[in-house]
Amino acid sequence: MKENAEITIKPLKNQFINFLNDTNEPFPIIGKIIPKFYDVVWSYKEQLYDTPTEICFPDDKLDWSTYIDSSEKIVLLAFHQDMCIGQIRLVKDWNRFAYIENIAVKKDFRKSGVGHLLLKAAEIWAKEQSLIGLSLEAQNDNLIACRFYVKEGFVLGGVDALKQSANPNIDLTLYWYKIFPGTEGTADEQG
Repeated sequence: MKENAEITIKPLKNQFINFLNDTNEPFPIIGKIIPKFYDVVWSYKEQLYDTPTEICFPDDKLDWSTYIDSSEKIVLLAFHQDMCIGQIRLVKDWNRFAYIENIAVKKDFRKSGVGHLLLKAAEIWAKEQSLIGLSLEAQNDNLIACRFYVKEGFVLGGVDALKQSANPNIDLTLYWYKIFPGTEGTADEQG
């Protein structure tokens, strides 16, 4: 992708529904996060694999119409010309975070700022909804994604060793949070 290529972010409309799973392409698994909890703080180290692999999530089969013109959830799409090159799917969570259900960027457009633009658009939407931050979960073996979240200001806030018990390939689910400045301690005010 050219550095100066114009990227536009648009909310999901009916005419874009057929593009939604276009961004679901394989991604590399190069290592995992090894979390550690001490003195009420999560930290972690990385463990790189000797042999990287590649996986792809299954296509989403949702009622996409429920994300259109909703104040409770939204899908934002990144376009380069007429091609959908990325998406982020958000819902208002009970804890006043905008929970990121999915973020994906087409392989040829990764590391070009598209993910950053999608997160910025998500942040704008969340603030318009009077939410206090963004949250998401990731598997501990999705190291590249976890590195991206940290680069974007997310912190590790929790780990679950049981959530993926039915999936023998996933050890841990990691919970990442980005709290907007000035909103700390306001979770009870509107709850």
